[in-house]
Amino acid sequence: MADVLFTNVRIFDGGAEAPFVGEVLVQGNRISRVIPAQRGARSTPTAGAQVIDGAGAFLMPGMIEAHTHFSWNDQPSLESIQRMPPEEHILWCAQVARRYLDMGWTSCVGAAAAKPRLDVVTRNAINDGTIIGPRYLAASQEITVPGGLGDTTAPHLPQPEFAFGAVVSGAEEMRRCVRMFCKYGVDTLKINLSGESITGMPSEMSQFTEEEIAVCVQEAKAWGKRVAAHARSTWSIKQCIKHGIEVIYHASFADEEALDLLEAHKFDHFVAPGLAWLINTCHNASAWGLTPEVTRKMGYHRELDAAIESMKAMRRRGIRILPGGDYGFAWTPHGTNAKDLEYFVNYIGMSTMEALLSATAWGGPMMRMGKEIGYIREGCLADILLIDGDPLSDITVLQDPERILAVMKDGEFHRAPPVRSTRTTRWAA
Repeated sequence: MADVLFTNVRIFDGGAEAPFVGEVLVQGNRISRVIPAQRGARSTPTAGAQVIDGAGAFLMPGMIEAHTHFSWNDQPSLESIQRMPPEEHILWCAQVARRYLDMGWTSCVGAAAAKPRLDVVTRNAINDGTIIGPRYLAASQEITVPGGLGDTTAPHLPQPEFAFGAVVSGAEEMRRCVRMFCKYGVDTLKINLSGESITGMPSEMSQFTEEEIAVCVQEAKAWGKRVAAHARSTWSIKQCIKHGIEVIYHASFADEEALDLLEAHKFDHFVAPGLAWLINTCHNASAWGLTPEVTRKMGYHRELDAAIESMKAMRRRGIRILPGGDYGFAWTPHGTNAKDLEYFVNYIGMSTMEALLSATAWGGPMMRMGKEIGYIREGCLADILLIDGDPLSDITVLQDPERILAVMKDGEFHRAPPVRSTRTTRWAA
């Protein structure tokens, strides 16, 4: 692994300050020096470093996606996703994992797998170098109840192995389910605490008992695992806070009590609202029969309005809102994930600085890596992007693969920059 020196770059270091011109030295898999240009000092010579002249390009931390479904295969329904045979499905996951890294997402948090071990196998294959992809936390299938979101079993095929989710009923079935996923090696247990209107169960419905939820969390924590929840309804959001469910997906219908509770525990939870799903289901899914008239009857337009107001309130209260828009459906295809940052700016009112922080510095704790990632600072892991353009002036540049000049993960180039590089025995500030 060669040392790399980025020179003549504008550095966004993951703090909330304006970028500064300078140089960044990567040695091994970590950032060893960050030198602002105005210091004017020269460093100790470093033999054999590869020098990358960024020509004024924007250097930033790799992005972190908080709601990732590698096994969602850009289809219009859960049934279509689940029906892909396992052999083809794992190949799909490998292809999509690479696509995320191509687009600058160097870390991703799994939010559910379409089959029991898809996420675990994908994570392990990334870690051992069999396939190429981001740092990844592997999730279970979605845990649900009979008739709940994820129970796609047909009446004449009642066996739970034919369902999209893992179907449980009662505390002891929940306990067994959690233990089995822990045996498989997941990092996160995913529980569907509320419905999803497109599946026939309204988003505001919640179906689990408190005992089932408590057992899920207790058992997961006994194994050292995290719990995440699909939680659109008001009741489900409050259950996440009450039971210590760390990751809250959606949180559309947050009333004042829920907002107060979240604010009081804002360092205990992460919220990934999945706005891309709501926005595109309401406005860009007509080709799949989901016209605005249909989705309005389903309640999605009302939910989008509620979610926007909930996220605006959370932003004012300092609650962490992270990108991850349920990508992997036909109208939210993989690779378009940076649209979330545009939505954060246009719908929630974030500044471009806040949106960039949500995809970098705020994501390190979500990955359970603290400040090791999400920053361009000395000692941090070298997950680095070189961008043609300024995301702080135009956040949409991160959606264009041609503007992502280089992607480095763990000190190695996944995509080397298309600029002239040289080797030198010194490096200069």
